[in-house]
Amino acid sequence: MSDIWAHALPWLRAFHIIAVISWMAGLLYLPRLFVYHCEAEPGSETSETFKTMEDKLSRLILFPAMLVTVILGLGMLALPGYLAGITAGGSAWLWIKLALVAGLLVTHRQMVHWRNDFAADQNQRPQRFFRIANEVPTLLMIGIVILVVVRPF
Repeated sequence: MSDIWAHALPWLRAFHIIAVISWMAGLLYLPRLFVYHCEAEPGSETSETFKTMEDKLSRLILFPAMLVTVILGLGMLALPGYLAGITAGGSAWLWIKLALVAGLLVTHRQMVHWRNDFAADQNQRPQRFFRIANEVPTLLMIGIVILVVVRPF
């Protein structure tokens, strides 16, 4: 890896981690809003407030953080010599991690779909569904962190 990339890498990692934290915050908070939105009467002032909160969280935090996370993650993988350095000793952990990241992307997309259902006053799911859905990003995050830090294989 060239000298310039060696100096840039810690900054890319730092901003990638910041973006991941922001993305995870949104993925963990949005389904909690859905849980409470389920209690609100469609069309009520409370429901409209939840719609605004969900929309702003999705557009202003969740999407930009996801986009920066993916761009910086792919950017680091594209650095000359970076991929060889992180896969020394085996690359299975990286492929599994990328599969779990794909799971986060699918989860994100699904949450946007549910937000759209709430926005149209067409949610048909109970609170319990969203309480369980709230655990999915947590489980994926745990797997990703373990794979990145421990690199078990």
